[in-house]
Amino acid sequence: MWMGKIISFVLCLSLIPFFCQHQVEASDQLNKANLTFVAKVIRIMDGDTMEVLYKNRPTKIRLAHIDCPEVKKSQPFGQHAKKALSDLCFGQQVMVLGEKTDRYGRLIAVVVNHQKQIINQQMIKQGMAWHFKKYSHDPVYANLEIAARKNKVGLWQDPSPTPPWEWRKPKRLSTVFK
Repeated sequence: MWMGKIISFVLCLSLIPFFCQHQVEASDQLNKANLTFVAKVIRIMDGDTMEVLYKNRPTKIRLAHIDCPEVKKSQPFGQHAKKALSDLCFGQQVMVLGEKTDRYGRLIAVVVNHQKQIINQQMIKQGMAWHFKKYSHDPVYANLEIAARKNKVGLWQDPSPTPPWEWRKPKRLSTVFK
């Protein structure tokens, strides 16, 4: 009887490395959000989303604190914002400061280019983004937007630009049929 207990105990001990290895791999995936790393920007999707090459894998990055005009939905300044982001970092090695992942699996991050510019902030300074107050309460971004508005930089040249979160809302059908 005691021999069976010893064999069970030894068997359990031999499985510990297996379980520990899988826990480390799983936690590595979860901790990517709190990771700081250097990667090459390989694609610009729009003014606030890019793809970087990290550990030989494409990784989508959504810029934290900002929201840019929509390219896919043909929002005014959408293409300008995409080009501005491209000019700031495309093809460069950048520092990515991961904060969390969103519901689409993108890493929400602050990105710093080779000129040590915080790209997220540069997009607001250039008038190519709004401070995304729904998800960010950082006063630096709020003040940058105030300055860009005051100076009528980029999209702030338009007297009443539509924020992207409003532009993305489905268009309501007016009561055409009576």
